[in-house]
Amino acid sequence: MSLYIVAVPIGNLGDITLRAIEILNKVDFIIAEDTRYSLKLLNHLKIKKKLISYHKHNEVKKSELILRMLKKSDGAIITDSGTPLISDPGFVLVKKAMESGIELISIPGPSALITALTISGIDPSKFIFLGFPPRTDSKLRSFLSKVKSLEFTLVFYESPRRVEKFLKIAEEIFGKREFAIVKELTKKNEKAIRGSLNKYSEIIADEIILGEIVIIIEGSVSKSVEGVPEINTMEDIYTYFKTKYSISKNDLKKRIMRKKNS
Repeated sequence: MSLYIVAVPIGNLGDITLRAIEILNKVDFIIAEDTRYSLKLLNHLKIKKKLISYHKHNEVKKSELILRMLKKSDGAIITDSGTPLISDPGFVLVKKAMESGIELISIPGPSALITALTISGIDPSKFIFLGFPPRTDSKLRSFLSKVKSLEFTLVFYESPRRVEKFLKIAEEIFGKREFAIVKELTKKNEKAIRGSLNKYSEIIADEIILGEIVIIIEGSVSKSVEGVPEINTMEDIYTYFKTKYSISKNDLKKRIMRKKNS
């Protein structure tokens, strides 16, 4: 039988796809992160199905039960909003289902990170989604430092109450890069707040930061220095020293070894 991974609206119920409605009507049961929350959508669609609660605290235990059900019936997994598995429960089940030979079918639809990226005003051509960042200051600094040099737009999810702390540390690490906070996507108070990280405090001073938050930060911009060649390998280093200082490869190797041993 099959397990359908079904994307649902982020906020506006009108964003449900026709195919998603068809599948949710077709399957024998629906796996939901929060059954109470999902009932609002299902009642809106007039869909009545057996609901199974599946969240991060019970996903290992519930996966075994669901796998037994999938041996003889079709199921669909949904999340509270957006696409399942993306910073939401579901991967444990999908992995086990795949290993058990159950067919996996993805029903595409809304995704907060993609929706936010398209209105951020920051280059979407190449990006990395990093989910929810660490909560403690030290771990957050370490985490952001590791991605500082990446030439990709950086996309994060964050809690409204941690946005200011995140931006403060992001400014320390990234400096004057452009950023965007996108909040309340597809809802009445949807808004993209944009600017430079070094001015984040004044940019958000009068803003009410509520709801689900996506933060997007400009990637590292590679700046070549005139007269300095691009160096990616040891061979590039040998060539540079040979050209600029007339030092042979063997002589440079000897100097490096002497430096290591000193």
